[in-house]
Amino acid sequence: MTWRETLKQGTVIPASPLALKKDRSFDEARQRALIRYYAAAGAGGLAVGVHTTQFAIHDPAVGLYEEVLDLASQTVDEAAVEGFVKVAGLVGDTAQATKEAERAQSLGYHCGLLSLGALKDASVDEIVSHCEEVSRHIPLFGFYLQTAVGGRLLPYEFWRRFAEIENVAAIKMAPFNRYHTLDVVRAIADSGRSDEIALYTGNDDNIVLDLLTTYRFSNEPDAPRLPIVGGLLGHWAVWTQNAVRILQRCKEVRDTEAVPTELLTLNAQVTDANAAFFDAAHGFAGCIAGIHEVLRRQGLMSGNWCLDPKEGLSPGQEQEIDRVYRAYPHLQDDAFVEKHLETWLS
Repeated sequence: MTWRETLKQGTVIPASPLALKKDRSFDEARQRALIRYYAAAGAGGLAVGVHTTQFAIHDPAVGLYEEVLDLASQTVDEAAVEGFVKVAGLVGDTAQATKEAERAQSLGYHCGLLSLGALKDASVDEIVSHCEEVSRHIPLFGFYLQTAVGGRLLPYEFWRRFAEIENVAAIKMAPFNRYHTLDVVRAIADSGRSDEIALYTGNDDNIVLDLLTTYRFSNEPDAPRLPIVGGLLGHWAVWTQNAVRILQRCKEVRDTEAVPTELLTLNAQVTDANAAFFDAAHGFAGCIAGIHEVLRRQGLMSGNWCLDPKEGLSPGQEQEIDRVYRAYPHLQDDAFVEKHLETWLS
């Protein structure tokens, strides 16, 4: 199986966090352990250098972008998972994003998750030109990032034109907004490329329901059917083994006549857990520290530190994580991690 086949079939792609020591230096041993965990849990891909990895690593003053991508790529290769998709986060203006695309491809990455946060004031024409240029250096994984964490509004017109870029492999939809998600899916339907471009959810507030939904924008018999085939999610950076099970269950029932009500309940439970991890109560201020805190409790990280000392858990967030731990033991994979942690850290 090739990486493109994995991407089209739909898989779990965790957005990798960044493992740090107490002094906020890079913790290589625990970063390797994280990646080994994702591979062992059944993930079919990994995204590195994305929001969950902390965008600050792209800053030359921090100097971690190439080091983290290189370590992750090597560790994935050692795991030898067939068809495993390696996704590199790309940021900045055209010059920076192009340079990162070239470096990522040289390190063995298959596609680039292209953040458009640096083009907040650009026109649709300018953004499309930017995407076209970067696509000449690496296949693109389009990215609709919610505005609360640095994204910008991207209209239907943009996504319709983005779909015409030949070297687009997939799109991650993470606007945390039903209307904006529909803009993307409708644009792909209208483009005639729904069989070529894989749709992935990044809507951490609606994961299960996204995976259960097949979109159609007409009742005509030949209207294309567009499923969201998988997820590229920061939420799936924790409790990953269970995320794999959830995706498989959604695939099994997506095209049946009746979706079990238990899966609708599960959607609400996953969203409730995400609200605690991502700190929805404080505008997602503690979203990275929240993911780190879960990994710390599992032993995969030694602390919940972020690169910026000012970033951490918000008031009451730890108690919210305590609550969802008690409420949803069926969503956890702590026993799986405990069984293998020593091997992953060796």
